Amino acid sequence: MTDPKDFIAGTDSNARKSPTRVVFVTRRTSAQVKVTDEDQLQTYPEVLFRAAVAIEVLGIVLVLISLLFNAPLEGLADPSHTPNPAKAPWYFLGLQEMLHYFPPVVAGVLIPTLVVIALVVIPYFNINVEAEGLFLKDRARRLRIFYAVAIGLSVFLLFFDVYVALVPTLVVAAVMLVAANSSPESSSAFRRYLASKPLSYWIMTWFLVVLFVLTAVGTFFRGPGWSWVWPWRS
Repeated sequence: MTDPKDFIAGTDSNARKSPTRVVFVTRRTSAQVKVTDEDQLQTYPEVLFRAAVAIEVLGIVLVLISLLFNAPLEGLADPSHTPNPAKAPWYFLGLQEMLHYFPPVVAGVLIPTLVVIALVVIPYFNINVEAEGLFLKDRARRLRIFYAVAIGLSVFLLFFDVYVALVPTLVVAAVMLVAANSSPESSSAFRRYLASKPLSYWIMTWFLVVLFVLTAVGTFFRGPGWSWVWPWRS
């Protein structure tokens, strides 16, 4: 029988690996807590100082860019002459590109609303304290769900001929398949990296890649009448 004095509480300070701790307290001894110091501890004002430095560096970079390059501004607005094409600011060009494929209610109201709702709701699902890889547990079931979602999304994009979003979607899906066939013990560091990524990582990656492609297409590949043009042709 183990001596009650041998019980030690809190031997692991990693909250991800051991979120729940059990402490044994006997009548004759007090609780013992053994902790290890973190390599780095983000505290005030160190975090605020780093944020201030990042803001200053960003401001200096923007000033240098403004001194070296002219802003791509057009002439004064003429109510009697509407430019063709009339492009939105770059941060709305992805949305304007979707308006080329979907009805205005879908592209301008439904999709942005669903994106905002998803960003609010998703954190309340799939609680993954340890941030484990998506396919490390229950691989067969998760692969079936992945195939269903990927095929359904691809068919939806094909139905509306949204090839500019279909291509990055298939690329991200292919990378996810590589992750599904990788493990933390893989010989390749890249495959180990993919295998360790959770669901939130893949959702955000797909969102950013599609948004980047839509913005790039709307910026460089759309001409008069929102027709497809090559950037190197006038």
